[in-house]
Amino acid sequence: MGMWARRADQAENAIVGRHLQPLWLLPGTALGVISWPPTMRDRMFVRWHYWWQAHLLDCMVDAAMRAPTPDRRRRIRARSRTHRIRNVGRWTNDYYDDMAWLGLALERAGRLDGVSRETAAIDALADELHEAWDHESGGGIPWRKEDDFFNTPANGPAAILLARLGKINRAEETMDWVHARLRDPDRGLIYDGVRGDGRFVTNIYTYCQGVVLGAETELALRAGDPRHSERVRELVAAVSQHLAPRGVIKTSGGGDGGLFPGILARYLAFVATRLPLTSEANQQARRLARGIVLRSAEAAWRNHLDAPAGPLFGANWAVPATYPDARSTPSKKRDGAVRASAVPERDLSVQLSGWMLLEAAAVCE
Repeated sequence: MGMWARRADQAENAIVGRHLQPLWLLPGTALGVISWPPTMRDRMFVRWHYWWQAHLLDCMVDAAMRAPTPDRRRRIRARSRTHRIRNVGRWTNDYYDDMAWLGLALERAGRLDGVSRETAAIDALADELHEAWDHESGGGIPWRKEDDFFNTPANGPAAILLARLGKINRAEETMDWVHARLRDPDRGLIYDGVRGDGRFVTNIYTYCQGVVLGAETELALRAGDPRHSERVRELVAAVSQHLAPRGVIKTSGGGDGGLFPGILARYLAFVATRLPLTSEANQQARRLARGIVLRSAEAAWRNHLDAPAGPLFGANWAVPATYPDARSTPSKKRDGAVRASAVPERDLSVQLSGWMLLEAAAVCE
């Protein structure tokens, strides 16, 4: 076992030990408590954050793909089943980005031996994403139902899932829309989104770059058109120049932002290992992506703290982590997004990003 695989094991143990517990004491269930130290409301899963739980499942799948064990498969089965229970018997919700993330995690889980494929769930989620395409306004998927904000966080993971399910035309159409509407021509990075009245939200987030890298790499593998590899090469270079100072991915704080750098790391590792080796330029992009993942992992590991069950990662991988305090202000949900705890390291999202990063480093190793 390599060094990064051993460290990824430790990150997994930390999440399982500090965050994973049965839902409402129901046997055979497992859900991630969204804070540590937890509030009583969080321990009772009054709040649970659908898309954070999808990434928890995805990280569990990373570990099981890297080193399959009966315990890992059991936890994945419990985690999948519990998602539907806590979501009031449904797989879907009103947020297209949430549904795309869950669909990706379930699709990957279904590739594991000993884990049944949730075909009905994956199909239901994919159908929601496919039908959400806005033909009248020129394309794109909105952030949520009955909304006119069309953003990368919904379209990127949707395109990855649709490509993996063989819906190549819609996945390509989605990525062409993103590059036509949301690419910053000066820096080569991807904006957050555009509103129905044409106003752009030009915020640059790490995870927006990550999902586009994932979708374009998937299409480079499946569609064969050289434009997809070219877009990957350009975006990896832009990320390196603007979003990874000294090779370490920038922070986005806690709350929902806690997941952002981990998502970028996941799909940089996907580029580093799966971008077709059809040219020297592609090989250079793979090397650059791998370097960012490994330097980020080195920084995050160097700056982690020791805590019960395992390492506690910082929201900013480039500086020492801060130990969370149960008396500090917890995260809050506002306008459909989760704002960070006063000490971001308290948020499950931040710890999942650290685990995601180490699994990415193990893949690159």
